Amino acid sequence: MAGPPGRGRDLTSGPILKTLVLFSAPTLASNILQSLNGSINSIWVGRMLGEGALAATANANVVMFLVFAAAFGFGMAATVKIGQAFGARDVLAARRTFGSAVGFCVLLSLVVGTLGWLFAPELLTAMAAPGETYAYALTYLRVIFIAMPASMITVMLGMGLRGGGDAATPLKFMVLSSVLDVALNPLLIGGFGPIPAMGIAGAALATAIASFVSMAGIVAYVYVKDLPLRLRGPELKWLWPRRDELGYILTKGLPMGAQMLVISAAGIIVIGLVNREGLLVSAAYGAALQLWTYLQMPAMAISAAVSAMAAQAIGAGLDERLHRISRAGVMLNLTVTGALCALILLFDRPALELFLGAASPAVDEARHIQFLASWSYVLFGITMVLFGTMRAGGVVWTPLIILSIAMYPVRLGFYYAFYPSLGADALWLAFPVSSAVAVVLSVHAYRQPQWRDRARAVPDEECEEETHADADPAGRMAPSL
Repeated sequence: MAGPPGRGRDLTSGPILKTLVLFSAPTLASNILQSLNGSINSIWVGRMLGEGALAATANANVVMFLVFAAAFGFGMAATVKIGQAFGARDVLAARRTFGSAVGFCVLLSLVVGTLGWLFAPELLTAMAAPGETYAYALTYLRVIFIAMPASMITVMLGMGLRGGGDAATPLKFMVLSSVLDVALNPLLIGGFGPIPAMGIAGAALATAIASFVSMAGIVAYVYVKDLPLRLRGPELKWLWPRRDELGYILTKGLPMGAQMLVISAAGIIVIGLVNREGLLVSAAYGAALQLWTYLQMPAMAISAAVSAMAAQAIGAGLDERLHRISRAGVMLNLTVTGALCALILLFDRPALELFLGAASPAVDEARHIQFLASWSYVLFGITMVLFGTMRAGGVVWTPLIILSIAMYPVRLGFYYAFYPSLGADALWLAFPVSSAVAVVLSVHAYRQPQWRDRARAVPDEECEEETHADADPAGRMAPSL
């Protein structure tokens, strides 16, 4: 039985920087694939339907990220317990946890999908979606909410398999879903042959079809290949969540779910403030979000690798190596994210024109937003790396507190304090200000000796999964896997 990614690999010796680069590369590749899907679809929407539709998808994606984030923490908790059961070679325990997690996910997705469909107008009104954007976003959101069960079940199945050491199967069906979504978007948006032009509903329907096909495919694959987590006969009763399993999933998942909710809710608030500036600024921000998705990826991958390496170092009692891992992670983030930020700022016009079109007046506004706010992700990457190290020692609540402070009293406080004098620029400058405060607080927390004194190694997969909770929603519909 194969162990989870990284479990059979010794990360406690050898050159730290080289190991860090090689270990973070697969995570980076996976995240790039996931986000390319969203970006290409945004290009189709922006070029075929215009700025209002692009702004609508930006509004809808932030809402959907919030919805997925609410359940994603529970998936992380299930992943950890499944990984622990596989480590103990207790396949039946892994299946019990897997069944409870999937069953809970099905029930939760049905409730959330129904409530989301019913209250989508109130959500968009609360976000102050502009007139044209509102109609587009309502149509888009309601179709996506119909596909909510398929999307969440696919995510939960993928996380469960990953906890059992199988990272290849979820990746295969991520590729399938992405290819289908990208291929169907232009056909359903603009129409082709007997397929009528559906506009923004077509973009959402493409995502829905891809989600259902991917869900059916991964379920069939699990049974055809007789993978260890498949449930048969009497085991199917485990799909009804067991009290003990559900208690563990809720207890472990709530802190991570809360952290993701804090960040994604802050993203919704920002979208609401952006929408108040009008359609042009809203469309410009939607295009900028797509580029920021990629700008976060190196730090996310580096932080995941740092977490796994730090966990092994703590377990081996190598305190000095722990510091060197953190230092190497910070330097690698500054180098890679800094270089990517510079490239984006140098070539931002052609990149933004992919989403908005060369003649759009929103391009110049998006370039202005990029210039003021993009470099904040270089700073935020430092925070992500330090959080990755601390989580390897079992620290969960400190990141939640720091991010809550940075996202709310700092970011929103700066905006409201300086909006009368700076206008919309106060919102863009609030990004680097909040990131700088997060860096200061995370460095202070990292330097405290208490967490190292109580440090405990946790499974590598827990560290890697939790890392993705730190990232801004940006242009993504769901958290990175």
